[in-house]
Amino acid sequence: MLPFSRISIIGLGLIGSSIARAVRAHMPTVGITGYDADPAVRERAAELGIADDVTDTPGAAVTDADMVMLCVPVGAMREAGEAIAADLADGVVVSDVGSVKGSILDDLRAVLPPGVAIVPGHPVAGTENSGPDAGFAQLFHNRWCILTPDERTEAFAVERLSAFWSRLGANVEVMDPKHHDLVLAVTSHLPHLIAYTIVGTASDMESVTRSEVIKYSAGGFRDFTRIAASDPTMWRDVFLANKEAVLEMLQRFTEDMTALQRAIRWDDGDALFNLFSRTRAIRRSIIDQGQDDARPDFGRAHD
Repeated sequence: MLPFSRISIIGLGLIGSSIARAVRAHMPTVGITGYDADPAVRERAAELGIADDVTDTPGAAVTDADMVMLCVPVGAMREAGEAIAADLADGVVVSDVGSVKGSILDDLRAVLPPGVAIVPGHPVAGTENSGPDAGFAQLFHNRWCILTPDERTEAFAVERLSAFWSRLGANVEVMDPKHHDLVLAVTSHLPHLIAYTIVGTASDMESVTRSEVIKYSAGGFRDFTRIAASDPTMWRDVFLANKEAVLEMLQRFTEDMTALQRAIRWDDGDALFNLFSRTRAIRRSIIDQGQDDARPDFGRAHD
């Protein structure tokens, strides 16, 4: 039995369009209605045929839906909730794909009616690309989707959403919202902040021209530029919404960088070797768990 019969996707960018494509591939009988605040995105999504109907208003998109997925920037979640609140059916499950969970849960609780089951979620998957053309059905295969209900969330709603993500190929984990935000501050938010900083520093160096930075980019810098190419609106909202956890991890990182700086200054090769050995082992663990490609050069094609 399918967990939902008719879903609504609010926001038809990379994640929203990938969800639509994945539902088409894995649950072809499920009805899909979509909406995006950008008229050009709505037009393109309709041309691509990723939904049965792309509406002109968010309220029209959620009418009769038994599950609504909010695929908008973290900072726009409350506004999106307000826009659909009056048109939601009683008992509908409302979820999201944001990478910060505590603030989203608070925002949705504040604006959605009591009969709605709110189950925040975070599919830990994505690329640096955006827009409806960037989506693909396999995006969630063997990736984690973290659900973060609180004590007020109905267990049955969590089970339905868990079944939904499992059918899309994801591995589902249930986690406390606050703990999620701390974990993601380490595994996602801080790395993005570091990538933005390194790429920004390189572009600002007066002693190296922009053409040289691009021309002589080594593999490490190229990987940082891939991360730093991510959607600026989304990541601005993430850092502001999860600032306590990000600032805590940033302080820890600063202290670790100071220790590394000291080791280099005092020629402490043992400290450097021990650190690099520990981090290499973490990389191998990520590959062993199937969260990255073990092929040389991160699986890049060399055609």
